[in-house]
Amino acid sequence: MSLWNGRFTQDTDEMVKQFTSSIEVDKKLYLCDITGSIAHARMLAHSGIIRDEEAEKIKTTLEEIKEDISSAKIDLSGKEDIHMAIEEELIKRAGTVGEKLHTARSRNDQICLDERLYLREEINTLQQLIRGLQKAFLELAEKNRDTILPGYTHLQYAQPVLLAHHLLAYFWMLKRDSRRFSDCRRRVNIMPLGSGALAGTALPIDRDYLAQLLNFPSLSENSMDAVSDRDYLVELLACLSLVMMHLSRFAEDLVIWSSSPFSFIEISDAFTTGSSLMPQKKNPDVAELIRGKTGIVYGYLISLLVTLKGLPLSYNRDLQEDKYPLFQALRETKTSLEILAKMLKSINLNLKRMRQEAEKGFFAATDLVEYLVEKGLPFRRAHQLVGKMIRFCLEKSLDFAKLTLSQYREFSTLFEKDVFLRITLEECVFRKNSPGGTGRKSVAQQILWAKKELGEE
Repeated sequence: MSLWNGRFTQDTDEMVKQFTSSIEVDKKLYLCDITGSIAHARMLAHSGIIRDEEAEKIKTTLEEIKEDISSAKIDLSGKEDIHMAIEEELIKRAGTVGEKLHTARSRNDQICLDERLYLREEINTLQQLIRGLQKAFLELAEKNRDTILPGYTHLQYAQPVLLAHHLLAYFWMLKRDSRRFSDCRRRVNIMPLGSGALAGTALPIDRDYLAQLLNFPSLSENSMDAVSDRDYLVELLACLSLVMMHLSRFAEDLVIWSSSPFSFIEISDAFTTGSSLMPQKKNPDVAELIRGKTGIVYGYLISLLVTLKGLPLSYNRDLQEDKYPLFQALRETKTSLEILAKMLKSINLNLKRMRQEAEKGFFAATDLVEYLVEKGLPFRRAHQLVGKMIRFCLEKSLDFAKLTLSQYREFSTLFEKDVFLRITLEECVFRKNSPGGTGRKSVAQQILWAKKELGEE
């Protein structure tokens, strides 16, 4: 018999019970639900609504229930949801005292509280995992301060860069991701309990005391808003989507770099799989799955947005469907962060191959433009002149290093012997020391900044 069936004359159809049950999804909220319920009971006693000994009885019984759920001694199957399951068990064990717990509370504000308590911990976990991946990027960058590889735009040869510079790009993306979660936490960390079903309560509750017990810095200002909106979940899913987007981009780098035409890296056997047909294959499946799971996380974000679209105030049962996309997106993102950090530490680099490719494709073209600019030629004229030199080299099957000084001077008398130093691979990379650039000094500064960011300097 349900706790809410007082006005009903018929039992709920079995199919309806199964259709409306959310226990298999929301049961993971049991710790948060019990934490919130214990605080609620203490608040009721503090406000004189129930006696202190009743609140203590509720607390003791709920802690016993928590232990029994943790050890799988309570069968939750077939229950309507975790909130009703815990309350039913409380009443069964504590009797009339247990029936007083739900005073001045609705499942509507109770659910919102549980979600917010849950997300606070999840955000902490996400930030720890992000930090772990940042450390993996930083460690690999430190080990390869002077390693040069080609940089690309449009997936075409562009300019050579330091591998450390490339890796640190993801470090700073992850820094922004972590900060977005910190900002999201501010809107998650608002206490909704005491809003009731939608209108608050006439009972003399103390929401400030309740917020203090649960370590919430602020209260929800409007009871209808508190129970009916899930924008904090949408925001979190958007943050998860951005994390996955960054992971997916690096996963794509790994797929490209490990492919035969590139062969910049070899991913450890522990993080690759084979083919059921072709015995020679070694596939970057982990990286590819991170790419694939990114689309799934995007889908969960859209799913929740569509669920919320057009819902009238205030609470609607549609909101029961907010938890599945949330929990799944959290699971996929946390797993991807963790496995990518482990995989990154196992990658073998082919430094010779990286350098060979970096030396192709007129890598010094922009440096020649800047050389001429330093000699006094306007940038656009220098750009056009170097373009003509490239066309000449292509027609003659030459590159910049094979041109003689006299050939250089046919294009411009500004060219001197020092031009040959400027077109070496190291010089093209190491000189780019503008703040945030790929130069040796600039990357060394980035590494110091990254260490400071992680509290290691």
